[in-house]
Amino acid sequence: MRQVSYDDSASLYLIPTPIGNLDDITYRALKVLETVDVILCEDTRESMKLLKHFNINKKVMACHEYNEEKIKDNIVSLLREGKNLGLITDQGTPIISDPGYVIVKEVINSGFNVISLPGATAFVPALTISGIEPSPFIFYGFLNAKKSKQIEELKSLKDYKYTIIIYEAPHRLKSTLENMLDIFGDRQMALCRELSKIHEEVIRDNISNIIEIADSLKGEFVLIIEGNKEVVDYSNLSIDEHVKMYLDDGISEMEAIKKVAKERGVAKSIIYKEYHIGK
Repeated sequence: MRQVSYDDSASLYLIPTPIGNLDDITYRALKVLETVDVILCEDTRESMKLLKHFNINKKVMACHEYNEEKIKDNIVSLLREGKNLGLITDQGTPIISDPGYVIVKEVINSGFNVISLPGATAFVPALTISGIEPSPFIFYGFLNAKKSKQIEELKSLKDYKYTIIIYEAPHRLKSTLENMLDIFGDRQMALCRELSKIHEEVIRDNISNIIEIADSLKGEFVLIIEGNKEVVDYSNLSIDEHVKMYLDDGISEMEAIKKVAKERGVAKSIIYKEYHIGK
């Protein structure tokens, strides 16, 4: 394991910003924004509105998904000069479906400290007001915009028993819900939009009914979808018992091992080894 020694003289702070209501910013976030030397912004124009609202006058630098690779060395150089940096995105917590990972990885590898402040993020309030079982859950973020790739992503999520959390943009909402209906079936879900804003709304229904009104909905969406309730829990079976269950159905040993591996979410080689040890 690689060890790094942090330089106490300079740090990169990940600072959550409100997802709508500006009152959701924390005292600590404001304090850090006021004390860092440079603020890295996903969109400097958007960030300046926030900083101006709170009377914060600091040097800002654009830091988004299209320039992270280009500026990461410059950011490390600023840290080496002893400058503390803050990283904010347009709304919510940096890196959570937002830019910042490339920078954070480079800063860590260069031996500097990264401090992440707790604060606003859209999926937590959406989950807690959804009425869908809150744990365990899978946070997926945005699906691929390309239909074929999105379908493959949804197929990979189909058999999870856990609640699934997905972000979606308004112009893709209906097509994404239609793909979900085709692959997941007509599950219960909650569509949360404009969280913390004046027009905050939660629609709790099955997927097919929400599709019918999707064209009329606007804003930023968090989709909370119930997990696959039809998945059988095989955790009470040993691997040997699980494989034999399929052998008794008349399928070959390798096909049985393949099915068990898929249902348990492990490699076929592991199932093969464990089964033959048991024999």
